[in-house]
Parts: sequence; structure tokens; C-alpha cells
Amino acid sequence: MEKTLNHFVAQRLWSPAVADYSPLRQRAIHALRYVYVVLDDLAKGELTLRAMSLVYTTLLSLVPMLAVSFSVLKAFGMHNKQLEPIMLQFLAPMGEKGVEITEKIIGFIDNVKIGVLGTFGIALLFYTALSLIQKIEATFNYIWRLEQHRSIGRRFADYGSVMLIGPLLVFSAIGLSASVLSGGAVEEASEYLPFVAQLVAVLTAVAPYVMIIAAFTFFYMFIPNTRVTFRAGAMAGLVSGVLFQSLGWGFGSVVVSASDSGTYAIYSGFAILILFMMWMYISWLILLVGSSVAFYVQHPEYVVPSRRSGDMSIRQQEDLALEIMAVLAQRYYEGRRPMTASDYVLRLRVQIQGVARVLRALDRAGLVTENHEDPPRYLPSAPLEAVSLRDVLDAVRNEGGDAVFGGAGRRREVNGVAEIRRKIDGAVDAALADVSVKEMALGTEDVSPVLITNSK
Repeated sequence: MEKTLNHFVAQRLWSPAVADYSPLRQRAIHALRYVYVVLDDLAKGELTLRAMSLVYTTLLSLVPMLAVSFSVLKAFGMHNKQLEPIMLQFLAPMGEKGVEITEKIIGFIDNVKIGVLGTFGIALLFYTALSLIQKIEATFNYIWRLEQHRSIGRRFADYGSVMLIGPLLVFSAIGLSASVLSGGAVEEASEYLPFVAQLVAVLTAVAPYVMIIAAFTFFYMFIPNTRVTFRAGAMAGLVSGVLFQSLGWGFGSVVVSASDSGTYAIYSGFAILILFMMWMYISWLILLVGSSVAFYVQHPEYVVPSRRSGDMSIRQQEDLALEIMAVLAQRYYEGRRPMTASDYVLRLRVQIQGVARVLRALDRAGLVTENHEDPPRYLPSAPLEAVSLRDVLDAVRNEGGDAVFGGAGRRREVNGVAEIRRKIDGAVDAALADVSVKEMALGTEDVSPVLITNSK
């Protein structure tokens, strides 16, 4: 078995005996499995390494990104000082140092005059701001096992809308909630109905938590270059919101105890920077942990004690390609709706990475094609009675192309290997070249194709 966090715990959580437990105990075991795989990912160190990388990028990009984002607020009559409550909420665990950092960041933003930067300066400012979101997307795509990133055009469109429209929506929501909770109608109702005042007090106390959970949920649904279900995003947002508040309270206690000791005397003026970097690291780690939770909720096939990398042998890829083409052909000739990559995951009980890799190989070989739905569904792009099983296997085997040798001269062959390769190819041709996908899927040559409709 591949190295995992704890073999004893893994064997108990994934024991066949779990099927005999009571429903309540089974649900508890399933919840513990999610906790186990997330902790296992943390123990492997990749998430912590990427969190540290994001801390460094944040230090370089924070002020430019906020300057670009909140410059649009000035056009709507808002001032950078209105950013202060949000920054104070984020840096609340740092106590008085959080207030100091907030004042300095807002001062930096006030001093950035975008109008006098010139074309090159504005372009550099936007690039610095976009680079942070681009790095966040790359980290999220790693967690989601995605190999395809957004195009340059989509990056500018999506990221630009987040930086320019996002702050406006946030402040509008804050202003609307504040005006509703403190409006005259609420005050009048409180005079006649005492419980209204208590309800407003509860809503005022809960509002920051709801906004934090909503912000995390938005991140988890927007940043990955894939369609994230609301269930997965909301579940991850709830987990991240609870972690953020809990760890924030713990970090605040550490900061208070450190201020009462000689820690500040050791670090002197660097203490505020060190505390800020520590809290940034914890915040990024919370965000990445939540992204892992969203991924596992949406892809429960990865909730296993080991082998969560999605790697497949050549033989497994060949088998998967044949299975995908067989299912695709069966649904095509039955006139049923084509399937998405996620549908193939559920149908074949395999991990999404392998399905995506094989579908990409079949697409590049011209055997399947995507439609224009979101997420895309896969259709045959060639007559299935004319596609041999040898073509299907070749699509997987040839994925990635031939390796290029960078040294001088031609690549030298090894005696005997070429002859063995010809024998292998000849045997495959003799067995599969005359067998079509249609014959494999239906077992007959007398079935007429039915036009596919998307209404079923």
C-alpha cells in the first residue's frame, strides 16, 4: 500500500466491517474519512509549501491588488477608509498590531495615484495584481487535479471582474445589510415587538460569520477552472469559516501572551511583520484546506486511504478508453443523452483525473468531440462503425507524442527492440484492426444509428 498517514487508522476507517455498522455510526465513519484524507494531504507537505509560496506572493501583490480593486470604488463615491472595517475583521486576531497594519496598508493605497503612473506603470500594477490571483488559481487547480488552466483572455476577463466589480458588490452588501438592520422600520418594530430587537442583535452578531462563509464559498466555486457544485463550495465554506474563526481566536490568544512576554523585545520592530506573515500563512492554509474539502465532497471517489494522485498504468488507460468508447457507443445507438466526464466517473467508478486524461487523448485523436454545454458532453466525431479498437488503443498510447532527444546526432536504436515492436503491433492489428467500436459496444453489425437528442 502507498504510504499513508497511519495504516492502523486507515484500516479501521476503510474496513469492510463498516458496512455492518448502524446508519448513524456509518455517517460518522464517512465524516472521519474526509478528515483523514485532508490531514493526510497536509502531512505530505504540498499544501503547506504552496501556502508559504502564497504568503510571499501576497506580500508583493497585496497593495497593488487592493489599489486596483478599490480605485473603482472612488468612482462610486467611496473612500479607501471604508476598507478599514474589512481589514480590521481579517486582522482582528493580531489585536493592536492588526490596527497598525490596517492603517499602514490603507496609507499605502491612498498614496498610490494610478493616474500619474503612465501606461507602463498601470500595466505593471495590473500584472502584479493579476499574478496573485493567477497563482491562487494554479494552487486550486493542483488541489482539484486539473491540468488545463484558463486562457489568457479568460484570465483577464474573470480576474478583472473580480478586482473591479467584487469590491463594489461587497461594499454594497455591507451597506445594504447595515441600512436594513439599523433602519427606521426595524426601530419602530422593536418598540412594539421586543423579540425584534433580540433578533436584530443576533443577526448583527452572526453577520460577520455569514459573510466570511459566503466569501470562502465564492472563492471555492469561482477560482478552480472547473464547475464546482454549490454543495461542495458551501460545505467547504462552512468548514473554512469555522476554522478561520477558531484559529483566529487561538492566534489572538498567542499574540496577547506574546505581547506580555519578552517576544516583542527580541523581534523589536520586526515583530509586526513576523506576526502578519504568520497570520497570512494560517489564512492561506485554511483556504487551501477548504479547497481540499470541496474537492473531496464533489469527488468522493478520491476519499481513499492512498493512491489519490490519479495515476494510471498504460493498461488501465487502455481499458478505460475502451470502456468509455463502449458506453459512448451504446448511448449513441440508443439515442440517449451523451455523458460528461463526471458522468463517466460515476458510471465506471474511476477517478476524474484518469477520465479527463483519456477523454483528452480520444479528443486529440479525433474519435470524440465536446459539445457546447457547460460542463461539456462527449459525442463521437467519427462513424463508430469505421473506428477500430486499434484506433482507440493508439489514441491512448500516442498521447503526449514522441520524446525529443536534445543531444547531438540521431537517437540510436537498440538491436532487437524494433523487431519486437513490429511483432506486438502486428498481433494487435490482427486481433483488433477489423473490430469496430460499434461491434464491441453492441455485438452486432445490423444496428442502425439513432440521432442523438439532448432532451432525454
